[in-house]
Amino acid sequence: MRIAHGWFAVWFVVASWAHAQSVPAYSLLRENEDWSYLRDTSLRKDIWDPLKYIPLGADDWYLTIGGEVREVFEQVGNDNWGKQRYTNTFFLERYMLHSDWHLGPHFRAFVQLKSGLESFRAGGPRPIDEKKLDFEAAFFEGRTSGKTWIALRVGRQELNYGSGRLISVREGPNVRQSFDGFKVMSSIGSWNVDAFAARPDLDKPGFFNNSPDHRTAFWGIYASRPRTGRVSIDVYYAGLDRKAVTYNRGTGQELRHSVAARLWRPVQTKERGWDFDYEGVWQFGTFGSCDIRAWTFASDTGYSLPNLPFKPRLSVKSDISSGDDPRHNSLGTFNALFPIGNYFGVLADTGPGPQNFIDVHPRLQIQPVRGVSISADLVAQWRQSLDDGVYAVPGFLLVPANGSRARFVGYRPGVEVRWQIDRHAYVQADYGIFYAGQFLKEASPGQNINYLAFWAGYKF
Repeated sequence: MRIAHGWFAVWFVVASWAHAQSVPAYSLLRENEDWSYLRDTSLRKDIWDPLKYIPLGADDWYLTIGGEVREVFEQVGNDNWGKQRYTNTFFLERYMLHSDWHLGPHFRAFVQLKSGLESFRAGGPRPIDEKKLDFEAAFFEGRTSGKTWIALRVGRQELNYGSGRLISVREGPNVRQSFDGFKVMSSIGSWNVDAFAARPDLDKPGFFNNSPDHRTAFWGIYASRPRTGRVSIDVYYAGLDRKAVTYNRGTGQELRHSVAARLWRPVQTKERGWDFDYEGVWQFGTFGSCDIRAWTFASDTGYSLPNLPFKPRLSVKSDISSGDDPRHNSLGTFNALFPIGNYFGVLADTGPGPQNFIDVHPRLQIQPVRGVSISADLVAQWRQSLDDGVYAVPGFLLVPANGSRARFVGYRPGVEVRWQIDRHAYVQADYGIFYAGQFLKEASPGQNINYLAFWAGYKF
């Protein structure tokens, strides 16, 4: 039955694309979309526009309905560098549906359901694969009006900030991350400032059985000033308290504080020019009886040539995150908190993650025809500390150091082809091979990972 539903969804993607028009793009966080302009019925051009502004009587009272279907065929060979010495082939389905209730100019309620299904995976679904049905979001919001405003949001919600390196909805995997708590949002002059306190949701595979992780507390403040001149600025603080967490040196309670700054300029789409994204984070706190002293710096520098054939963009990412040295009484392993799922490319759900690493990541992207993009990249990775291991994207220890003094972890060439059929539908293919370096050959089976995936998605 699941597969039948999946192939029906793929057919729906292909059959429906012709109905969409050139209208605003959908947001990663669907609650950020504003469809109030569709109160003017003459502006309704898209097949789904009648669902985007459903009047509820008085002015500024209206309902928006939307959703998403995503189907993924995924194949991983030699997962975890050969600890699973077989080719694992499986099928993932994601279904999301939301309703946004605008109750006048000052109040709203937002409810979003999610369903993630997995079929055929040897070993069964991972926590990021399956959630039969639950709330991804269910919050109530009240806000003031005016140029300088403040809003309070209470309930289950998504948190996604900046590049997603530390705070994200985990978009790549099948099941997205959500949090239970509150958030205060405000606009002060040219700054947007959010403060939040929440607990991450524990995804369980059943029906409406998710619950907040009472062993983890997460809080912070994020301030963003877009386009100061040609550069945007983000500064933020995040606090994390976990009752038990395991690093290469052992298991203990963690209280970690992160302070960070980010400078960025978006990709140039109209004229040739530079884009960049630079972010630095310092972390301190306690781990068991030890202090925490950790850090990271990430850079992504690109140059776009949209006036040339194929509209090429060349870019290079370079990142470094601290690892641990157990000879010191301070834990040095950087914690990426709640990172985006595909920050390091197509092999993100197999590892390695953004802890204890140095990487160089060149990439070339072209657009041979309208709506089609092809990108090829190469990720080369080393350990920052020879006394620490390799971690998965969610932050758990994947391969302990095991006494190896080798620094090189490996390299991964990859290619991605994506056809954005229209604003609703897309299809995508990914392929990559992670070639194990000397460290993985010494500390693990050291087999090369092969990865292949086909994606199809539709939003309305």
